[in-house]
Amino acid sequence: MSLTGRVAFVTGASQGIGRACAMKLATAGATVSVAARNEEKLNQLVHEITAMGGKAAACTLDVTDEEQVKSTIKAAVAQFGKIDILVNNAGVTRDQLVMRMKRSDWDAVLQTNLTAAYLCIQQVTSSMLKQRWGRIINITSVFGQMGQAGQANYSASKAGLIGLTMAIARELGSRNITCNAVAPGFIETAMTQVLGEEFKQNAAKQIPLGRVGSPADVANAVAFLASDEASYITGHVLNVNGGMLMG
Repeated sequence: MSLTGRVAFVTGASQGIGRACAMKLATAGATVSVAARNEEKLNQLVHEITAMGGKAAACTLDVTDEEQVKSTIKAAVAQFGKIDILVNNAGVTRDQLVMRMKRSDWDAVLQTNLTAAYLCIQQVTSSMLKQRWGRIINITSVFGQMGQAGQANYSASKAGLIGLTMAIARELGSRNITCNAVAPGFIETAMTQVLGEEFKQNAAKQIPLGRVGSPADVANAVAFLASDEASYITGHVLNVNGGMLMG
């Protein structure tokens, strides 16, 4: 699955799934623009990619700021000439039972997890249309498919991302641009580390494969969907959940 000559833009790339996606795409030969708010972590990631012979650039970005999204993606296109692959991975949680959830927590999650994806897609589309080739990959969640108590905002945002994926796939398919989603299940990241060992062990018991996933498991799926091998797949949600949700 060679991505040599391709340019990727990955949001939420400073840690976890986004970081693993950036590393995997770079390993496959893509030039990677890594975007997130934490400049120090981004610079460390760029250093690691370049140390292994890859090419990358750090973009400090708050994906909820429309003007920042516009200027950052414009700068990435100016630097590398194009964007072939967009990975919308940036995401946050603000968990609370819906009857107690603050409007600000609802808005923050929807803006970061869903609206930001729309903004990024909008900005990369012109580059992809010109070259008649593109891969848009949205990182959704198993909880956008089955719901989760205490995560009405998160589940809604991730379900919305699935609908956005299908709509974009229909809009851009005739121009050889695919749009797919990857739906991780329980993945070992900074977001899940706070849940405690007992919770993780109980969660693993509900997963047919008997283990929680790693960021690399998700990154492998993303790299496949970004490749020419996946050229006839669009509007699809690829589950990476160890069998947590089937069907």
